[in-house]
Amino acid sequence: MNILPFLARNVAITCIAAACDAIAGYPQWLVRRIGHPVMWTGRLTDALDRRMNRDMDCDRSRFRNGFFAISIIATVPCGSVILLQAAASRRLPPPLMLLAGGIGASALSAQRSLWEHVRAVSIAARDGLPQARAAVSHIVGRDPTQLDEAGVMRAAIETLAENFSDGVVAPLLWMVIGGPAGAAFYKSVNTADSMIGHRTPRHDRFGYAAARLDDLVNLPASRLSALWIILAAMTMPGMDARGAWRIVRRDARRHRSPNAGWPEAAMAGALGVRLSGPRSYHGVVSHEPWVGDGSARVTPRDLERALALYRRACVVQGVVLITLALMTRRAWRKGRKPVMRG
Repeated sequence: MNILPFLARNVAITCIAAACDAIAGYPQWLVRRIGHPVMWTGRLTDALDRRMNRDMDCDRSRFRNGFFAISIIATVPCGSVILLQAAASRRLPPPLMLLAGGIGASALSAQRSLWEHVRAVSIAARDGLPQARAAVSHIVGRDPTQLDEAGVMRAAIETLAENFSDGVVAPLLWMVIGGPAGAAFYKSVNTADSMIGHRTPRHDRFGYAAARLDDLVNLPASRLSALWIILAAMTMPGMDARGAWRIVRRDARRHRSPNAGWPEAAMAGALGVRLSGPRSYHGVVSHEPWVGDGSARVTPRDLERALALYRRACVVQGVVLITLALMTRRAWRKGRKPVMRG
């Protein structure tokens, strides 16, 4: 079976999706009218959590039901996209199918949304610490009232780095692999993990399957995101690409997450700061190891530098996608040429 047509189509859709997301993002008026794919998956996850994770259930039942739940959560969005594509392909010519697929799939990437939310922290910091705390509370789970200015800036940079992997690189990578359905599969797993993949009395057993599957599907993207950050740092004055590579090799695996440590270590090394470290969740202090060699006194200026590095890393990824699109299209067209026999 020749997979080149499938791969070429997926890469073209991914390029369109990435461009649409960077230019326009997901419009707020559309959120108000129909919601967002993450919201739809969230409702499904919440419904299954209420029905399949009851207080009366034993740990064994919760563990088993968690596998059933993540199977449904991952299958329903993916299958819905496949059915939608099949229906659209009977009505639209191939060029319009690519365009429609890319525009629709752009909702599964968070490139512009991530920029806007982290940029809001940088802007709020100009008005004082209370405003910065309020802005960062929208993007982190830790207690913002316990954060000084450096803590707020570290939290924002860590969120930027981690979500560059989870919200930008990973969905686009899975889009290349499986088209919009592949991205829908990834996004559903990632959403489920954010809701039930926690080590709490309620979700420790029920959310185990979701958390482990999320670790698995994020593994390649986390490594790629670190690479994009390092390559971006190589093109920017004042960034330490060698330091980023060194910190990734030394600290990425020390992070509490098997994946988040990679982009965070690359970001810390490139900026010359320390990230992660102890933090408070609902009054409970979590003693996480530090990532990086620089100062932990991170400033608003460092957050601005991180945002610039993030933008450049997105450009690096875009260049890679365009190059891959040209290569796959050329290989596909070359394979379609008739072989002349003597």
